[in-house]
Amino acid sequence: MLFNEYLVTATSCPSEIPLIVTAVGEELLLPSTDWCLEKVTSGTGLFCPKMHFSIPETEVCTGENGSTYVAYNIHVNGVLHCRVRYSQLLSLHEQIKKEYGSTVVPTFPPKKIFTLTPAEVEQRREQLEKYMQAVRQDPLLGTSELFNSFLRKAQQETQQIPTEEAALDICLSNGQRVTVNILTSDQTEDVLDAVATKLDLPDDLVGYFSLFLVRENVDGGLTFVRKLQEFELPYVSISSLQNSEFHILLRKSYWDMAYDCDVMDNRIGLNMLYAQTVADIERGWILVNKDQHRQLKSLQEKGSKKEFIHLGQTLKYYGYIKFDPCITDFPEKGCQVIVSAGNNELNFHVKLPNDQMKEGSFKVTRMRCWRVTSSQVPVSNGTSNPCSSNKCDVKLELAFEYLMSKDRLQWVTITSQQAIMMSICLQSMVDELMVKKSGGSIKKMLKKRHNGSYHRSDSQQAVKSPPLLDAQEPNREQIVKLSTKLSSVSLRGISASNSSNDLSANDVHGNYAFEGIGDDDL
Repeated sequence: MLFNEYLVTATSCPSEIPLIVTAVGEELLLPSTDWCLEKVTSGTGLFCPKMHFSIPETEVCTGENGSTYVAYNIHVNGVLHCRVRYSQLLSLHEQIKKEYGSTVVPTFPPKKIFTLTPAEVEQRREQLEKYMQAVRQDPLLGTSELFNSFLRKAQQETQQIPTEEAALDICLSNGQRVTVNILTSDQTEDVLDAVATKLDLPDDLVGYFSLFLVRENVDGGLTFVRKLQEFELPYVSISSLQNSEFHILLRKSYWDMAYDCDVMDNRIGLNMLYAQTVADIERGWILVNKDQHRQLKSLQEKGSKKEFIHLGQTLKYYGYIKFDPCITDFPEKGCQVIVSAGNNELNFHVKLPNDQMKEGSFKVTRMRCWRVTSSQVPVSNGTSNPCSSNKCDVKLELAFEYLMSKDRLQWVTITSQQAIMMSICLQSMVDELMVKKSGGSIKKMLKKRHNGSYHRSDSQQAVKSPPLLDAQEPNREQIVKLSTKLSSVSLRGISASNSSNDLSANDVHGNYAFEGIGDDDL
């Protein structure tokens, strides 16, 4: 079992009273009072991005010498990431122990002398799944280069893509594509750096943008699948899908529009932000009335990009990400809903059973905690038992506990295939709020490749201005004070029978930005 130490200070007392408390996994065992939390160990002070790691299945494979072995399929967010042997994970475990000490590393399933029985294979699968989840959830181990490089190498080996030079298309918000020359083994950070170099985006602005995996729909709409992470290789991720509907999109990654000023001070940053604003308006993500549309079109014709963005900032849903239609249990079960994330909230457009439309928002600062659950649901083939992946669909749910009034918390559940992307949005909002509260900045310098920096070429490809509208990480401090009105942080798969009513304290994302409210605030 994994233990971490935290320094806790009672801020409600006249004098600070430091003491050491223990965290089991990521569940903080704290007294029931108002405390400020400071992480003792090095790191950002915030937990790593929440990814759903699971090993839902095993495969019997044949090695080069003809012998057979059991492979464990590691899934991230319900998608196969890599296929590894027990010996590979054991080697990773030994390296982690050597690097960080045996007291930090979670328990690893022991070796067996004889060939495993099917029951023992299943037991080992469950143990390895718990191990991978524990490592990923640890704020030190989960963000370590040792762990991430293992996942990147395993992903490349699983997809059997050799390391070589390759061209990768990155989409911009205005539909333009930028082709970058990279290595197939380049990680997300490297690819983002390459795009920034191609666009001539300054290093101090790179941290304001991220790469997202998106799917282009038949109607031209975009479905956000996930934000590309540090443990994956973008070229391998997009190639393994073997589907032309999927693209890698460059988009701003922050929520607070106050940071727009930093971006707009640079010509390339201004063009990128302008292109995104135009695209979001044309896509219908930002609401515009006729008079506002006329003003925007006039500003476009004059080439007044900053004024265009400033006007856009005043419009409803500026900077939001809109998700595909899904199902919620609020205000009643079975309601259709369109969820949008932005401005530190989840916005709901709910269609009630009587076809009446309702709109409301849930502020992230009033979410005490949340969790994502996954389950395998059999397809309509006459069977009721969970089965192999080709006969089951993965059902994802995001559930959050919301402070409806001063003394009333209520769980709200969203059933959506984009549930994990929603969770990532919530987590990034919380991280941004906490960094800002600690006096930090979201600016950061991305690391260069070990074999040298990128060089600006004379043939820089600038961001083009979109056509006229048609009518309708910052460097964080190592010690960050966190609010501890929260539950634990973890993520796991559950059976299809589980629901949000079955939530326990061990299965939720704690919200460091949670704030109590009074009835007058509602």
